[in-house]
Amino acid sequence: MKTRMIHMSPPQTLISVFILFITLGTFLLKLPSATSNGITFIDALFTATSAMTVTGLVVIDTGTAFTLFGQVIILVLIQVGGLGIMTFAVLIYMVLGKKIGIKERLLIQQALNQTSLGGVIRLVRKLFIFSITIETFAVVFLSLRWVPEMGMAKGIYASIFHSISAFNNAGFSIWSDSLSAYAVDPLVNIVITLLFIIGGIGFTVVFDLWKSKEFYHLSLHTKIMLVGTLCINVVSLFMIFILEYNNPDTIADFSTLGKLQAAYFQAVTPRTAGFNSIDISQMEESSLFYMLMLMFIGGGSTSTAGGIKLSTALIIVLASITFFRQKEHVTLYRRSFHFHLIMRALALTVGSVGVVFLGTFVLNLSEDAPFLMILFETISAFGTVGLSMGLTGQLTLIGKLTLIFIMLVGKLGPLTFAFAFARYKPDPVKYPNEDVLTG
Repeated sequence: MKTRMIHMSPPQTLISVFILFITLGTFLLKLPSATSNGITFIDALFTATSAMTVTGLVVIDTGTAFTLFGQVIILVLIQVGGLGIMTFAVLIYMVLGKKIGIKERLLIQQALNQTSLGGVIRLVRKLFIFSITIETFAVVFLSLRWVPEMGMAKGIYASIFHSISAFNNAGFSIWSDSLSAYAVDPLVNIVITLLFIIGGIGFTVVFDLWKSKEFYHLSLHTKIMLVGTLCINVVSLFMIFILEYNNPDTIADFSTLGKLQAAYFQAVTPRTAGFNSIDISQMEESSLFYMLMLMFIGGGSTSTAGGIKLSTALIIVLASITFFRQKEHVTLYRRSFHFHLIMRALALTVGSVGVVFLGTFVLNLSEDAPFLMILFETISAFGTVGLSMGLTGQLTLIGKLTLIFIMLVGKLGPLTFAFAFARYKPDPVKYPNEDVLTG
């Protein structure tokens, strides 16, 4: 068994370790002390998978069904899944004084989606310190709101739970209506959204900003993420604000400032935070359709967010524009993209569309629900978003198993699964080119 593990590729090892942690979390959640009235194995498995993949979809209410012990287990799974298993493995190696070899570095590179082995250990160390620091500051600010309202113990616990859940883009909440009670609360809105925006923009971006003070000196990836995130968030804010302005079931009864706050929160949460401050099922179909795009795109690479990633989507768009303009090279900010990078983005997008299509097809067969609700739940699971129109709690056994698989693929990425089972073989022969009619 030990020999076989040594010969496993980094993608295979990453998937295996992830499944191991999900299995461990499942059995811990099955313990009598973890729930108030017991839980079925499939519901424990679904919850553990949702927490480990930092998705946030729930089949039972987190605040009422789980005891404090059960909620702590969920919180640990969120932190480990969000920051990455290999991050904690490296920290343990460092504490024990063990040497981190090439194989471990390859696993870290795979887990953090890095292009090279150089500096991965330094990145892990910075990532952990930065994450704990941000979460601690968030706990302090949220405590200012919730300690006076709930008391010292409950207020601090609520602050810790939601800080970790928000920073890791998990979307788990100890309240059944998520953050709907604080839809127009400025402090909660600002702190929670800053947490999942920082967590979702990518750690390499944050560290690049820390190192380079001028926009010109930033890496191309950082520039793409900063400008792209700003543009998509601003556009989404006005889209949700306009589409939901007169909806009496969402924001119509709020003041203008309240509408802006609620629209802002709901505009940034689909990328892949999973919290909601208004009832998702009552939103306009046009808003829900727009949110499908946001959930599918997701956040940034080396972040706690899911989806195909904003940089991937932008590369696909730029490559298409380049073709329409009949140019040869895909460029941005006076830099060209490698052909391999474009092919990777295309493969990732096609693979992601395939996973969403397959999941939607299976759920259409197994669930008695409208198509939009099924599609919304599927993309939410794939993007590890956690937003729900209410279908998750009513899923059949097949439906739950389908979303479990989709959440796992969405977290680790379709390419990780493809590389785990594909065998690399160099082309022995180069064949002549021939044109094929397209379009």
